[in-house]
Amino acid sequence: MTDIESYGWAVAFVVLAALSIPWFLWGSSAVAFGLPVWLWWHVGWMAVVALTFRAFADRAWGVGVEAGHVDEEGHA
Repeated sequence: MTDIESYGWAVAFVVLAALSIPWFLWGSSAVAFGLPVWLWWHVGWMAVVALTFRAFADRAWGVGVEAGHVDEEGHA
């Protein structure tokens, strides 16, 4: 994993966290299909977060946690 990829994942998770609360919908009483739009945003955003986390788990699990190679005995 390169440093660029590590920084990319960090930026991705900051963006996911920042947009998890739909600040731009506060005070809006808009309704779609019988439910508030902010609720639809939340449901859709959780799907985006789940897909991103799955990609992270498949490609970059341990970024920022694992310092290097560890042998079978647990020595670095």
